[in-house]
Amino acid sequence: MADAFNLRIRPLTAAFGAEIEGIDTGSDLALETVQAIRAAWLRFGVLVFGGQTLDPAGHVAFTRRFGEPAVYTRTENACTGQPDVLVLSNVVIDGKPIGAATSGPYWHTDGHFLQCPPAGTLLYGKEVPPEGGDTCFVDMRAAYRALPVQLRTEINGSTFLMDRVQTLPFHYPERPVPPPAQKHRWPAMPQPVVRTHPETWANALYIGGIVPWRIAGLEPHRSDALMAQLHAIAFDEQRFGYRHRWRADDLLMWDNRSVVHRATAYDMARYRRLMCRTTIAGDLPSYALGKIDAAIDS
Repeated sequence: MADAFNLRIRPLTAAFGAEIEGIDTGSDLALETVQAIRAAWLRFGVLVFGGQTLDPAGHVAFTRRFGEPAVYTRTENACTGQPDVLVLSNVVIDGKPIGAATSGPYWHTDGHFLQCPPAGTLLYGKEVPPEGGDTCFVDMRAAYRALPVQLRTEINGSTFLMDRVQTLPFHYPERPVPPPAQKHRWPAMPQPVVRTHPETWANALYIGGIVPWRIAGLEPHRSDALMAQLHAIAFDEQRFGYRHRWRADDLLMWDNRSVVHRATAYDMARYRRLMCRTTIAGDLPSYALGKIDAAIDS
């Protein structure tokens, strides 16, 4: 049984992201090891486990150490025999894609359109292209703290409508426009502009890609200007970001309550990619003045 004494944490940037070394995520882990990983996950937002060997069952088992798997994506992209695992791949077998070939080229947090979005995501890269296909992250806690005090005060406690039907044409213009009936399946979901983490009590911006969201209670022109200002500050990879260059058998684990991410393109005609994803069930997003943020403004 692996214990916490073998675990080594190597920060990836000055304050965001870490690589966890000395751990086999497919093995039987001691409780204190799981607790140490969870503490690092909450602190750093993004964790990288290199050189892992995970089959779908092992992937799900490791996920369950941190919460119940959450399934909200289309069943046709699920792993055979493991419905909790989403397959992301451009591989085609017998004329049929084995998974979703493209995903998330825009800044987003997984399941943002759900009432209770997943708390975390675990993505395992079994086969990765030698170039392209990076995953980029931004620490939305740091972005929130970098906002001018007046701007933070204005958005604290605000909500906006996360409209998935409106989102898709912006993010995937090559796809057909969703029919009106999809509104019943994907109703517009009110979400806090600033989300308080239910475990750390730190606040983070909880916005995604460049879509003209409407902040409740504001005139359209003010809402648009405010969202544009937040986007311009938040999605600054130089200040708040980490870009992961995938290696085969990397496992990434990130906190959807405090970071956003996006995928970069790769040459799908030249290279194969096979990745598996699980997500951890979350709770209802909400806002409360965080202890850290109150101290900043005092």
